[in-house]
Amino acid sequence: MRNFLLAEKACQHSAMKHSKQNKRAPLAHPSALAGPSYHRILVKHGLIEKTLSNPDAYEVFLKVGADPEVQKLRRKVAHGNKMKHVPALYLATAMALQGMTKQELESLKLRIEEKRA
Repeated sequence: MRNFLLAEKACQHSAMKHSKQNKRAPLAHPSALAGPSYHRILVKHGLIEKTLSNPDAYEVFLKVGADPEVQKLRRKVAHGNKMKHVPALYLATAMALQGMTKQELESLKLRIEEKRA
């Protein structure tokens, strides 16, 4: 009887091992699949189309970041916070864009398009 109990325990133990081995890898966060943050930021604020390539979107993002109005707003956002990390720069630019009105975003879009031509 004792041998039977030990054998049953061993089976349960191996079944537990198998269930752990069969677990799937966790899925990536949806935002990680959506593309780079600069691309998502520009699409969200209507400055580029979703279909624009990542290299082209990055060029636009650099132009947006170089715009004097965006820099002024970004400085307000970053006041008291030293931007040591690159993601913080993306975040500050996103927050600056978020603080702009639709009219300001439209004029920014026109300025960016003039620079591209």
